[in-house]
Amino acid sequence: MAAELSELLGPGKVSIREADLEVHAADKWYAKSLPDLVVFAESTKDVSKTLGYASEHGIPVTTRGAGIGYVGGCVPVEGGIVLSLARMKRIIEINPADGVAVVEPGVITVELQKAARALGWDYPPDPASLKECSIGGNIATNAGGPRCLKYGVTRSYVLGLEVVLADGRVMRCGGRVHKNKTGFDLCGLFTGSEGMLGIVTEITLRLIPKPPARAMLAAVFPDFPAAAAAVQAILNRGHLPSALEITDSFTLAAARKRLGEQKLPPGEAHLIVEIDGRPAAVTSEIEEIRALLEELGALRADLAADEAACEEIWQMRREFSYSLRDTGLTKLNEDIVVPRSKLVELVEFARRMEEDTGIPVACFGHAGDGNIHTNLMVAGFEDPVTREKAEHALDQLFAWVLDHGGAITGEHGVGLAKKPWIRQALGEVSFDVHRSLKDALDPQGILNPGKFLD
Repeated sequence: MAAELSELLGPGKVSIREADLEVHAADKWYAKSLPDLVVFAESTKDVSKTLGYASEHGIPVTTRGAGIGYVGGCVPVEGGIVLSLARMKRIIEINPADGVAVVEPGVITVELQKAARALGWDYPPDPASLKECSIGGNIATNAGGPRCLKYGVTRSYVLGLEVVLADGRVMRCGGRVHKNKTGFDLCGLFTGSEGMLGIVTEITLRLIPKPPARAMLAAVFPDFPAAAAAVQAILNRGHLPSALEITDSFTLAAARKRLGEQKLPPGEAHLIVEIDGRPAAVTSEIEEIRALLEELGALRADLAADEAACEEIWQMRREFSYSLRDTGLTKLNEDIVVPRSKLVELVEFARRMEEDTGIPVACFGHAGDGNIHTNLMVAGFEDPVTREKAEHALDQLFAWVLDHGGAITGEHGVGLAKKPWIRQALGEVSFDVHRSLKDALDPQGILNPGKFLD
């Protein structure tokens, strides 16, 4: 197979080296499975030829971007070919006149943001891993991030796609116009499809003018309910922040160990508020919100009034996840979503579950849209008995979330990690529709097999 693909694609694009197979066997989740070989595609033609070959021979193909997903989405559970798009990293065009960027899937998210901002424009989606994650991976999972409250998730910015189908045919859907109601929403179909319907090789994205100013508040509250109440109060007063991030006491304790007590003053809950827009409006609005937070019982509300100070707060927020890893516990990072009114109930449920199971639970994330990362912090996860206990705790968590009108994933995707709960989350009719779409576009089932539709 390696010899035939090398002849088909040219030199330097196919590897069966043990080191390459190891790297492409896993993502950030714990599951691991070695592929038979790795193809390093450098063009749409390479992808098309690879899928044509795989289709002819019935070989599984698992597409991989930067490989930093949290749900095992790019783990090649049935071996075969891992098709890496990491070399397809060109920013083909940034066109302010049309308000678009055209990129290949291997472009790292922060590199696109930098290129757009250098021209006074912006690509708003900003996953916490934006310095590592690729645009192709963002498309595969419909990635979100802190700024979704105001600006929306990845799908809101996808205008057009070039997609290679399972049999090697190349299709274009959408385009570069900002309004387009021609046929079905195929861009929406492929965005979030986790590599199971086709492989995206070129993306046309919507850009917006970069807001000329922003400011932030980092506030500490005596308890989580007070911080959650502040979230709703901010919105009820007519403010629409670009980000509203909340953090619980367990996460704060871990962050203080990593970052130092001076970075996070005493308090059981932390709230980050970001406002952007015209300079005069930002200055006025941030002071209004600061006064509101103090009125609502904030112990402290530190103002970041310029770009450097804002970035310092965001860097602190990005460290929260690493702080939890520093505990030495296995972090099962569940990106569940609940209606905003259920934030306090979610954390109260997490505390009860913690007492019942003995597994610590850390909650932090995007309070503005209810996407709270609920992290089960498991000691000795390698032990089968402990793992079973953790999976039972996840059963409880997901059942509670679904019973309260929520969703089991907001931005990481389903992959392998949430596969056991997908029928419950979708319902039988919706699951059957998903299967029908999969069968229509990938009748042999060679694209990313073994995941949540199998």
